[in-house]
Amino acid sequence: MTDPVDLVVRHARVVTETRRPAVGYPDLPREDTAARGGIEEFSGHSIGVRDGAIAWILPDDEVDPTAIADAAVIDAAGQVAIPGLLNSHTHTPMVMFRGAASDVPTDEWFNQHVWPMEVNLTDRDIRLGARIAIGELLLSGVTAFADHYFGMDTIAEEVEAAGIRALLASTFFSSEGAAGRERSVAFARDANGAAGGRITTALGPHAPYTVDDDDLRRTAQDAERLGVRIHIHAAENLTQTASSLGRRGRSPIGILHDTGILEAGAIIAHGAGIVPEDVALLQPYADRIGVASCTKTYLLHAQEGTTPLRLLHDAGISVGIGTDGAAGSITLDVLENMRLLGMIEKYTSKDATWATSAHLLDLATRQNAEVFGLADRVGALRPGLRADIVLLDFHSPHLQPVHDLAHSLALSAHQGDVSTVIVDGRVVVRDRQLLTIDIDAAVDELSERLPALTDRSHGRRVQDYAP
Repeated sequence: MTDPVDLVVRHARVVTETRRPAVGYPDLPREDTAARGGIEEFSGHSIGVRDGAIAWILPDDEVDPTAIADAAVIDAAGQVAIPGLLNSHTHTPMVMFRGAASDVPTDEWFNQHVWPMEVNLTDRDIRLGARIAIGELLLSGVTAFADHYFGMDTIAEEVEAAGIRALLASTFFSSEGAAGRERSVAFARDANGAAGGRITTALGPHAPYTVDDDDLRRTAQDAERLGVRIHIHAAENLTQTASSLGRRGRSPIGILHDTGILEAGAIIAHGAGIVPEDVALLQPYADRIGVASCTKTYLLHAQEGTTPLRLLHDAGISVGIGTDGAAGSITLDVLENMRLLGMIEKYTSKDATWATSAHLLDLATRQNAEVFGLADRVGALRPGLRADIVLLDFHSPHLQPVHDLAHSLALSAHQGDVSTVIVDGRVVVRDRQLLTIDIDAAVDELSERLPALTDRSHGRRVQDYAP
């Protein structure tokens, strides 16, 4: 007998989960598709949701009509149901600076544009920026994001109101003194588990070049005590790694290792400067660390290096897809960053069999969930996991015909194909319309603030960028 549910998705083509490819899979026989990763898919299936969790996934004709008699029904005929996408590194309020610092080198981007503008931020600006960004994320099929920014109490309120899931870290610099770290610790302690469990927390030291070793050690101890991870920018590009080695005799990853950050567990934002010598430091902690790759940012800023997917994959280290903030990446589109990473990997390796479509989907869903430390809750569609479900409309001509569903999802689908988004069993986007956020009002209000937000005449900045 089918258990009764309160929400049911009917007539979908369901991708239940992805599989991590085997180590060294490009060297396997081409016909060994299972070792290269893959997806599990089922046509003509229904997903039953009860109390925010997936209760069952069954063929349409095996669903007991009495079990769905009182359920809200979503007809997903012609649509593909996938696990909700996750964004493993972003700064949501930075949508307010989208396009305000374009076509400039990285150091100028920080020191002459973004960090001077961030001096102007008010709590209301952070609220409006987060609200608009969360709307963008939901409409693009993202059901969970990892944020690293200031004003995190305010962002948490927007997360709760919008119905999205988030891993939140309050940013701090050593230049703030003890107050910054204490603020990050207090937020991680008090907000963990908020919004009915949709909010989890991490500690947010900015980077090894803005947070000194003593503060990093204290942060690692705080994380162990609180049972949370650490979200930190590190080894953001190869130039940064070379600079760290030259000035300090250690790579950024070496600093994370020596200060206990890796042992405590961490999301390493970017990691595009991770070098082979770092692998021996990372590998012992593969069960508690992950790297968030934000490929579009590296390309737009002409940085040296991108996240070394093959190196990390063969070391057993999870890699997730992030977007960075919209000030640097322009959009918060996980699908776009996933595609760019795959194409860069194929091009630079000169190996078309590497970074398969199924592997890319694994990064955006299951491995992203591992990076968050939430693989036991989200990242797949299985009974018992939370019901974070995205429906993509496959009626559009650019998605037809479908010879290989993984290929279509990874390389043809885009954010405009997202029709319905469910988070924790609640429908938050239906027929491409947000149900929980008034975006127009937020955009109108933020627009009035733009002249004051972008004023740099005061000559101050929140920090100096000199990695």
